[in-house]
Amino acid sequence: MEQGLGSDSNAPPGSIDKSKVLDVRPLRSLVPVFPSPQGMSSISTPQPTPFVCVPPSGPFPSGVQPFYPFLVQNGSQRATGGQNQPSNFGFGSNIPAPVPLNSFRTPPAHANGGPGRPKKASKARGSGSVVIEDDGYSDSQNHSDQYVSGFSMHVADAEDASNSVKRRGRPRKRRPENGEEFDVESLVNSYLAVFKLKEFDDFRRSSGDKDTVRTILLAFDLLRRKLTQLEEAKDLAAGIARRPDLKAATLLMTKGVRTNSTKRIGHVPGIEVGDIFFFRMELCLVGLHAPSMAGIDYMSVKITMDEEPVAVSIVSSGGYDDNGDDSDVIIYSGQGGVQRRDGQMFDQKLERGNLALEKSLHRANDVRVVRGIKDIAGSNGKIYVYDGLYKIQESWVEKNKSGCNVFKYKLVRVPGQPEAYSLWKSIQQWKDGTATRTGIILPDLTSGAESLPVVLVNDVDGEKGPAHFTYIPSLKYSQPFSAPKPSTGCHCLGGCQPGDTNCPCNQRNDGLLPYSSLGVLLTNKSLIHECGLTCACPPNCRNRMSQAGIKVRLEVFKSKNRGWGLRSWDPIRAGGFICEYAGDIIKASTAGDFGNENDDNYIFDATRYYEPLEPVHDSTNYKKAPFPLVISAKNNGNVARFMNHSCTPNVFWQPVLRESNNDVFLHIAFFAIRHIPPMQELTYDYGIVPPEKADKGKKKCLCGSVKCRGYFY
Repeated sequence: MEQGLGSDSNAPPGSIDKSKVLDVRPLRSLVPVFPSPQGMSSISTPQPTPFVCVPPSGPFPSGVQPFYPFLVQNGSQRATGGQNQPSNFGFGSNIPAPVPLNSFRTPPAHANGGPGRPKKASKARGSGSVVIEDDGYSDSQNHSDQYVSGFSMHVADAEDASNSVKRRGRPRKRRPENGEEFDVESLVNSYLAVFKLKEFDDFRRSSGDKDTVRTILLAFDLLRRKLTQLEEAKDLAAGIARRPDLKAATLLMTKGVRTNSTKRIGHVPGIEVGDIFFFRMELCLVGLHAPSMAGIDYMSVKITMDEEPVAVSIVSSGGYDDNGDDSDVIIYSGQGGVQRRDGQMFDQKLERGNLALEKSLHRANDVRVVRGIKDIAGSNGKIYVYDGLYKIQESWVEKNKSGCNVFKYKLVRVPGQPEAYSLWKSIQQWKDGTATRTGIILPDLTSGAESLPVVLVNDVDGEKGPAHFTYIPSLKYSQPFSAPKPSTGCHCLGGCQPGDTNCPCNQRNDGLLPYSSLGVLLTNKSLIHECGLTCACPPNCRNRMSQAGIKVRLEVFKSKNRGWGLRSWDPIRAGGFICEYAGDIIKASTAGDFGNENDDNYIFDATRYYEPLEPVHDSTNYKKAPFPLVISAKNNGNVARFMNHSCTPNVFWQPVLRESNNDVFLHIAFFAIRHIPPMQELTYDYGIVPPEKADKGKKKCLCGSVKCRGYFY
């Protein structure tokens, strides 16, 4: 306030002149302010009244009067704390501390300190504004969540995700559009049981391994996708996009499900250079970068008797004046200060993360670097790539465009590490035509049959390509299966929509749309019903996801010891559609010995037994496909025929039904089990034959997995 209360000597005692216009500036929290005795100005008096810390509602010492808006009338007083109770800076102990809006506070980790512990206010590096940076949200502003049908983010749900960390009451229930309630707490517990995470011990929580990291990420992603499907069906009409990524991570962390919570310098157990993440919360769950928003993660290191901060990781996502075009060098901007949204400008200070980077420069310790790359498929989203270890080479201060002093740090990549960001740049050059992929035999193996070209590459030996076959993009039926009862197609002229209870295709999928707008599988059921020939929806309907062909740039390549294989130039999200298995249908009566008698190496046999993929499917009723479908891609097929076997695959297959009147067409669609980085081979489990035929057609497995069975069929 520009003028102290009680400074008008003409005012009668005990009165307040409410006609005056006071210049009131917003405060982050309430600070107790008390007037000077009557007739003395708190501004001009050289010897102001000593500060007396009492509750604003009294009781007041001699010479101090209540002031607006804490006026006490009729002699009544409401004490907020007794004299024998501990004082909270003069307020009662039951008054909570102020909490910032729109911030996600990471639950405190059992770590060595640093920013992993939540702060009262989290500011974006370089902007001074409180933001949420996750799945398509840049550092300085919130974008629309492209993952959930492009709807705008609902701020109340971001706060709800933050507050859910503190809830320990009754389980919350959600009510989808069709009126059926689902219990979020029970849903989480079911996933914890499937993944065997109910008793997550302290050792795995503090330090993980590859299996632990993969299990947590799979549990998070499946829970996130399920929440997306359920809440999208409920909120479509309202145009609200919730943040299932924040909710899923919060629900898991409140159960203690996270790993590598102990801060450390260097690589994080279970995470490899080149691994990718589509959500900032994934970095928190696996301990790669603890803060959910801040770009600098640091820890305290004891030096003799004192402690000083050192940086352990940074996220460079292009939201600031960082220069990251070089594959091995990053010019990184410090955090804090600069120009805020309210127009105020401040110089950055050498504190917190900035001080930690400065200390790491002198200590020459390794710093993990995570690069944020624009996700073209997700529009405004980011893909976070772990680019390995860097060292800080130098630091300086320079003026930015607004005239503020900004700290700059030059980080240089430690040599001898696998390719990560540099590989992404090379792939982009292949796509742009500014560089040529070495070893190309054919620029498009499909001869235009697919909407995207598939390159045939051999940079291993002199073989010119696989045996001749005819490329077909989809499975061809000569005679479909018969439906037990006629099927009615949908009339969704604009495409099937989530939450539309009148859509017969949604009804066949338990009332929920099985795919997201990006082609990510949202359901855990073992059978998907897609729109068929009699449906009125357009070809780009979300419920025709497997019918539109491949959506990523694939490459058929010659491997060193396993023949021809398949991989992608593009990153693939967990649950993302890859392709279907195309070929000629073989009658079920000949399925048992067809592969052995004809020496057909391009067989897909849905009648085999498969290891239950607990992270992907429900644990019940999933041993075989609902129909005895066997496909040969020896003479006719698509890219799926080149996918090799692995005992620890990154791809799984899903039966997809398309019904039309009395006809049923079963197709086999492939989806990613987890996030798959570019140029990582795509593999699935070929399955196990019945015991009576176990000795026929057994082949040596060269997948190299730790859990390799040693053979496949």
